[in-house]
Amino acid sequence: MPSPRSPLSRRNFLASAAGLGATVALPAASWARVVGANERLRFGVIGTGGMGQAHLRSLMHRKDKDGIEVVRVCDVYRRRLAQALALIEKEPAAGTMEYRDVLDDDEVDVVLIATPDHWHTKIAIEAMEAGKDVYCEKPLSLTTQQAIDCRDAVRRTGRILQVGPQGTSEDRVWKAREAIAAGRIGKVSWSQGSYCRNSRGGQFNWHIDEDAGPSQPKDAEGYVWWDRWLGHEWGLAPRIDWNADHFFRFRKYFAYNGGLATDLLYHKLAPLLLAIQGPDGEYPARVVASGGRYLEKDERDIPDTFLMMVDYPSEHTIVLSSVMTNDVGLDDMIRGQYGTIELADKVTVREQSVWWPEFRDVNAGLFPYAMKTDDEGHEQPEPPPGQASFEVHTSPRRDHMGNFIDAVREGAQLHCNVELGCATMVAIKMGVEAYRREKVMLWDAESETMKES
Repeated sequence: MPSPRSPLSRRNFLASAAGLGATVALPAASWARVVGANERLRFGVIGTGGMGQAHLRSLMHRKDKDGIEVVRVCDVYRRRLAQALALIEKEPAAGTMEYRDVLDDDEVDVVLIATPDHWHTKIAIEAMEAGKDVYCEKPLSLTTQQAIDCRDAVRRTGRILQVGPQGTSEDRVWKAREAIAAGRIGKVSWSQGSYCRNSRGGQFNWHIDEDAGPSQPKDAEGYVWWDRWLGHEWGLAPRIDWNADHFFRFRKYFAYNGGLATDLLYHKLAPLLLAIQGPDGEYPARVVASGGRYLEKDERDIPDTFLMMVDYPSEHTIVLSSVMTNDVGLDDMIRGQYGTIELADKVTVREQSVWWPEFRDVNAGLFPYAMKTDDEGHEQPEPPPGQASFEVHTSPRRDHMGNFIDAVREGAQLHCNVELGCATMVAIKMGVEAYRREKVMLWDAESETMKES
């Protein structure tokens, strides 16, 4: 099918805009073109659905404060493209259905990718090869090989790539990292996190525009470039006839994403890896998973209940759960031999009673502690073993997009670089495959491939 690269007609742009209403540390290779602190950073946004429009609103809100401008937008659905143009207050020529127009535009400094998951890394790699820095929505990819290829492209090009799990920009995670690195809870043995929801109607059953589809005239606002969305030309997804449920509700289908694992648990695993192992994360050794479609039995092939466990070579296990039929989940927690870190609104470090001497020695001065003599003349710790705890002070930290902007402008350390993003993706995808194949999945570090146990 020929590429519908022409911009929106003014008639369709105005019609859709009216309907939108009020909704209206750097590698050496990058230093040569880092944007100056006083220059406007020019964004091109590819993918303007729900998450893409949320990003556009955020970028417009911060355009003066952070000195940025959205100069190009791209989407394969004309209605969304028109809505995006209205949000950024640009003429139709700033919109395109062909993502390569954005990558080829010398006016674009950075590319924000908010497409469905199966397109993330193809666009990211081509953007970096075109000299752009990239903010890529999570998850990093659909497959482990795509994630590895994207990581290698960052290493090769020296470009900046931020992956989008925003929890990695929370100060509590970085403070937990400092505490673990200082030995405050001893050797980490296991940790946990969850992302659970409940709703009527089924998760991801988003609204479908009845007039949308590839049979519409190419200049109509309901036109969808379906073949390009699938990406079957490059093997990104199977070629199928138009299916509105797949297009508008893609998170229900493994062909385009990993369901609860990639959409939700990626948000939990990346911060836990950062806290336990540091900014580059760690690749897994073994992953198991379980769950099923217990209540949401519509067209979807993803489970509504998903649990996975990841074993790491450094000898700790991360337990993750995501359930869409009950919103009571597991507290975010990291357990060590001497103590436990609770990652709630506050960061609390609690001792293990059997290891109280070691806990209090490594955390001396961080909480009141004394030895007192009881009535029988025996010295006893106060507070008693197992009851000592302290809170870790947290401070405001630059938000995730702001951190990306600072990295491009000033060489700031990324909160989720491609190394962490790739390591997280590998474990998450192994969980998806463990569930789908009903097998234990192993990671071969030498070949960087997963295999069945």
